[in-house]
Amino acid sequence: MAWTRYVALGDSFTEGLWDVPDGEPPASAETADPALRCRGWADLLAAHLSERGTEPVLYANLAVRGRLLTPILEQQVPQALELGPDLVSLVGGGNDMLRPSADPDALAAALEEAVVRLRAAGADVLLATGMDAKDSPVIRRTRGRVAVLNSHVWTIARRHGAHVLDVWGMRSLRDWRMWAPDRIHLTTDGHRRVAQGALAALGLEPDDARWDDPLAPLPPVPRTAQVRQDVDWFRTHAYPWATRRLRGRSSGDRRVPKQPTLGPVGPARP
Repeated sequence: MAWTRYVALGDSFTEGLWDVPDGEPPASAETADPALRCRGWADLLAAHLSERGTEPVLYANLAVRGRLLTPILEQQVPQALELGPDLVSLVGGGNDMLRPSADPDALAAALEEAVVRLRAAGADVLLATGMDAKDSPVIRRTRGRVAVLNSHVWTIARRHGAHVLDVWGMRSLRDWRMWAPDRIHLTTDGHRRVAQGALAALGLEPDDARWDDPLAPLPPVPRTAQVRQDVDWFRTHAYPWATRRLRGRSSGDRRVPKQPTLGPVGPARP
């Protein structure tokens, strides 16, 4: 393992939304502070790589919540190239897929151009598939578009020697306990498992051999309780998101990357 300069690009998935720093209370719909410096799977991956290498890994995270793929490619990729990375994770398109007009073929063409630039600069590239949302009553409408983009991701990786984090294929993420109350972002355990999946995608041995084992099933939720949960989710998360969309706003407006320059990483969590 020879990577020493890792740069993570993307949106809230890579920024690490809903995974709070060590020492902070667990995130919840009531206590989560969007100003907190989130720590997610990419941060954990950087820590794992640093612990395994012969020298410490320097790490930057340019991801910003709410970003569409085009701003990620136009803004973050050039910034990453200036940092001279030897490993770049480039994960985006999830916010685009929530829009009915999204064209996965056009997104894939732009993504491939970025991968070509990164590979030409000497960086290894880690891509990721989108999550299979067939169990979500709302987001599953995007499933066909996500599947098309995923097919492109695998093809792009084959053409240009990139690695793929197969989020679509992760069995453990089919459990709602891996997802935050907004049903879009991962919990701390979800981020931990994705970090292990990233190690596997890079050809490294995961720290936990059972990293993708499903959780023990819970008893079924009564229909009335499920309806109450759905109503609360719509009021707390879906309605504010739709309101921002109608106003042309994003959760990432006026936000900057949490770690725009290369620096040392702390130890990975157990």
